[in-house]
Amino acid sequence: MKGQAFTIILIGIILLLADAYLIGGIRAAFKKRQFPYKKSFTISYWIASLLLIGGMFLSIYVKIPVGVRAGFLMVFFLLLIIKVTFLPFILADDVRRLFIWISRRNKKPTTPLPASAHKGEAIPRSEFLMKAGLIAGAVPLASLGYGIISGAYDYHVRYQTLYLPNLPKAFDGIKLGQISDIHSGSFYNKKAVMGGVEMLLREKPDLIFFTGDLVNHKTDEVYGYQDIFSKVKAPLGVYSTLGNHDYGDYYTFPNDNYKRKNLEDLKTVHKNMGWDLLTNSNRRLKVNGEEIGILGMENWGALSRFPKYGRMDLTIKNTDDLPVKLLLSHDPSHWSAEVLPKYPQIDVMFSGHTHGMQFGVRTPGFQWSPVEYIYKEWAGLYHQNNQQLYVNVGYGFLGFPGRVGILPEITIFELRSAAPPLLNKA
Repeated sequence: MKGQAFTIILIGIILLLADAYLIGGIRAAFKKRQFPYKKSFTISYWIASLLLIGGMFLSIYVKIPVGVRAGFLMVFFLLLIIKVTFLPFILADDVRRLFIWISRRNKKPTTPLPASAHKGEAIPRSEFLMKAGLIAGAVPLASLGYGIISGAYDYHVRYQTLYLPNLPKAFDGIKLGQISDIHSGSFYNKKAVMGGVEMLLREKPDLIFFTGDLVNHKTDEVYGYQDIFSKVKAPLGVYSTLGNHDYGDYYTFPNDNYKRKNLEDLKTVHKNMGWDLLTNSNRRLKVNGEEIGILGMENWGALSRFPKYGRMDLTIKNTDDLPVKLLLSHDPSHWSAEVLPKYPQIDVMFSGHTHGMQFGVRTPGFQWSPVEYIYKEWAGLYHQNNQQLYVNVGYGFLGFPGRVGILPEITIFELRSAAPPLLNKA
């Protein structure tokens, strides 16, 4: 606890010192204007800075509503990128000023030129550098705007091979699709949503997993999109589970009966779409006389702000004889908190939930998002011993109506029984 407090204080001091340095750069960029020097501007600047820094720490360490948390972190890190972009320009100008000062100290006095010989600069170098820095810092804002316009529905298919040594021969080469976090209450473009479904179906998966959060708050959000998602079919079935948003916990219902009915209506939607909803239960999937287990647990989050409705004891019931067990569990924190220490028989867990915070960088060799400061496992494939976790960053969006860098995902897995060549070596 002391170490954590020291880290928070140190980071806070560094951020405040950076803001003090930045305000000087802003004043240099607008030295001919009065507003950067006004008391009201200074007070507003520091209030906004303190609120964002405080909100960032609260979002990471304190239980606050998920939408508020996502909003604080996204704004904080967006402004942080702008500031980091602006800082080198301020530093370059300070270095320039230092060299000029040293040069003047060492230079011998000369006869001054007549006033008529002086030609003023079109724009002072300091002012030019500061304005250039502000323009460069505005690039992330342009990216955010682009993300709102195009990133929300810019669906991408990601391919992943899963190596399972105990996989029965009948399942070797089977194609599995995964989507997660639809959040139908956020959509505003049915044609684009249908385009993503068509991308999934063109891959011709043998079976499909949906790993929770069909809605934001209430079941009626999905009714306008039920016809679209009813098209999600696969020869070996579509299996689904519930996410933290599906229970109606983030909406104030008139009474508990309304809330219970809302959840029952959501379960009916899964059934009507032809999805096999697994609520702390499992199915035995049989192909050519051989079987594997499809297990689905209700939401269980390690962080205290998220509900724990899941029961692994019920989810794994009567599955001991199955050679491979694939678990659908919405929140990836469940993997480290419960699956790894208690359930070594789970081969692969499939999750969603994080959205990659809909903001960050994701390339084949590198990925980063502010959400990694909350979730250790937040996107892609993770291994520990003989167990694996895959985190899908989501089909839809929540809060911020778009995506920047972390695009909506459709995952296609190929199940293989043989390990890759490098893993076969001693």
